[in-house]
Amino acid sequence: MTSAVLFRRVSVAIATLALAAQACSLSLFQNPFTESAPTAAPISTPVPLPTAQVTFSVVLPEPLTANETLSLILLDEVTGLELNGRQYPMSPRDTLTYTAALTLTEHSVIKYRYARGGATQILEDSSAGDSIRYRMMRVDGAMEVNDILADWSDKNYARPTGSILGRVLDLQSGAALPNMLVTAAGVQSITDSAGRFELAHLPIGAHNLLAYSLDGSYQSLQQIALVAENNETPVELRLQSAPLVQITFVAAAPSSTTPGAPLRMAGNLLQFGNTFADLQGSVSVVADRMPIMSLQADGRYAVTLSLPAGAYLQYKYTLGDGFWNAEHERSGAWALRELFVPNENKTIEDSIATWSAGDSAPILFEASVPAYTPPGDIIYIQFNALVWMQPLPMWPLGNNVWAYKLYSPLNTLGSFNYRYCRNGQCGIADDVATAGATASGRKAITSFTAQDLKDTVSAWTGYNEPSDVTVVGATINPRTGGFVAGMEFASTYYRPNWSYFMPQALVNTQALGANAVIFTPTWTYEKVSPLKFAIAPGDDPLWTDSAVMISQARALGLNAILFPSPNFSSTSAEFWQSAPRDAQWQEDWFKTYRAFALNYADLAAQSGAYALVLGGDWLAPALPGGSLPDGSESNLPDDVEARWASILSDVRARFKGQVWWALPYSKASVGAPLSLLQNVDGIYLLWSVPLSSDPAATKLDYANAAGSILDNEISPLVSLVKKPLILAVSYPSASSAAALNVNLQIQADMYEALLMAVNERAWVSGFVSRGYYPPVALQDKSTSVRGKPAADLLWYWLPRLTGAVR
Repeated sequence: MTSAVLFRRVSVAIATLALAAQACSLSLFQNPFTESAPTAAPISTPVPLPTAQVTFSVVLPEPLTANETLSLILLDEVTGLELNGRQYPMSPRDTLTYTAALTLTEHSVIKYRYARGGATQILEDSSAGDSIRYRMMRVDGAMEVNDILADWSDKNYARPTGSILGRVLDLQSGAALPNMLVTAAGVQSITDSAGRFELAHLPIGAHNLLAYSLDGSYQSLQQIALVAENNETPVELRLQSAPLVQITFVAAAPSSTTPGAPLRMAGNLLQFGNTFADLQGSVSVVADRMPIMSLQADGRYAVTLSLPAGAYLQYKYTLGDGFWNAEHERSGAWALRELFVPNENKTIEDSIATWSAGDSAPILFEASVPAYTPPGDIIYIQFNALVWMQPLPMWPLGNNVWAYKLYSPLNTLGSFNYRYCRNGQCGIADDVATAGATASGRKAITSFTAQDLKDTVSAWTGYNEPSDVTVVGATINPRTGGFVAGMEFASTYYRPNWSYFMPQALVNTQALGANAVIFTPTWTYEKVSPLKFAIAPGDDPLWTDSAVMISQARALGLNAILFPSPNFSSTSAEFWQSAPRDAQWQEDWFKTYRAFALNYADLAAQSGAYALVLGGDWLAPALPGGSLPDGSESNLPDDVEARWASILSDVRARFKGQVWWALPYSKASVGAPLSLLQNVDGIYLLWSVPLSSDPAATKLDYANAAGSILDNEISPLVSLVKKPLILAVSYPSASSAAALNVNLQIQADMYEALLMAVNERAWVSGFVSRGYYPPVALQDKSTSVRGKPAADLLWYWLPRLTGAVR
């Protein structure tokens, strides 16, 4: 180690990317919050869309009691499924069958569900006990829709069921279509890369089956599917693609609109912020994913979008999301517009009547934040009427002051709470005075007169004023081409708004000297038995989200690597212990894991990823010779080795890049069959082993301990299988995972010790930091190095290891 010393400020150690779309400075406008005299904005009269009468008929599992009623609720996913539903009473045809006739927009796709009324309102659920998010149907002229209601959320019926299993394909090419929503009887499935979907535990009988494109790029397809008891109904759905057209939206905003405030469009399609998920506060659209309109010379706002011709669009204009600060009709009712995207380029002109609802005056929130707040951060405000809802980006005024003007829906609130956070990560990166998921927040009370609430954020939770960091220079041996210097992004606490901050995270990763980024997309184990393993919108990135992230990484010259993993409702150990693990369950598990692995092999191939990583510590009970966390046998099938060989063979047939196996290492234990390692291209060694139990241990002690493990336990394995080894490192910023106090230096010391050990061992082919948190820098106990001294250390070491800096 040399005596050279580098002094750097953490705040400039990582490059920041200006997020201009949200950070347009309102200080450019004089008196931006001064109300001008209200004028009546002209409201365009849209051409009425054709309508048709639809009769809904539903069969109940048992008769209603004397004091109960049945309703059909038309849902508004743009405002929020629980927030703007329209309820229609149904009339009995007999003791089990109820009907209602509704006039609906022809060719529209509607979302609805049934509710039982009595002392309280009870919503329907599925035969498996899952909530019905919504049913879907397309209005194909005058028609009758026949539904079967499986269950109520307060009851449980034992009734025969079956399932629908199928694929969604392109009508012309026959290519499989991922990321399509298929639904019947309120049960939903998102197709994987093979176009595969499964709708399980449906009541026997005829069901309306609908395949729906989340972004409208394919025309929806609707047909009747018959479900028989204990049978799988096979279905192949071929969808017609829709050509893209250029649609320009021009909106005249009310004169009370805050000058410079970003005006967005919220809608029912993916590109209008819809996540198709139940997010905080029962909303589904996210402001960060909506298109932002530009202020024009004539004072109106405009945006041009490429949209699929014929797509059915429900949308509204907003200064927030679909609920907060969204446009209203003059009556105060929620505004929700309808449009069928025309078949040619066109301009749509709209006028926004008002942002307000009722007589309550707007409230201006101003927050002064600490000067040490990272320059690339955006401050968000989060409101709580009954529960905390999705945070909203504030508007920068300069000099560390942020503002947000709330217009609506103040008429229904009276009083409510609010709080501030960084980069939309409320509950994680909060104002220290209102920190945590259970915080009550600051209080606001509506009034007939305008208010200006000025707050000061004294400090942030999990982020303190950065201090000078000393990095001691070292003689670093540059590696030949192929050395992987990477950052593995965390998958925990994923939220759909991560996509907005991903470009910044990738630029920061590049600035650390990394040449690779490891993405960790997930599927969720929603049920152990019967097994349900699939994409859960809101908890898992959609296919398009992952594809865009990979594209952004490659555009920066970073090698994109996929390391897919599962989400569990509790822990992987509890999952395996609670599983029945009988022959049928094992068969189902291997079938779903194969689909999972092939899905990401296809994504890696189609997006140009450099490598695909399979494996992980959670898989131990499913590997040959594996056991459960309590040490008991996994009850694996006799041909388990052949099953894994088949999965890897199928993966290689789909993806021609590097396939690595994530091998967990614990003290004196490297757990994976050699036969499996022979079938991959590299070992991705998951390393989090403690290097010393001595509190007086030094970095040199740590380095020696790491070197001893590498030489005595890892090197023989590498020599035996003759595969490159990438060291994937994970250490918390605490003396131990159970430690109460944050210790940023211990993480940096562990990293430096391992880098010193790697530097002396040319046979180590890569170094990866695991757990990098993409949305925001945190100085907490987590394994993320973002914003911590360990990041400064990597900034020095990584480019020198790769030879980019000499």
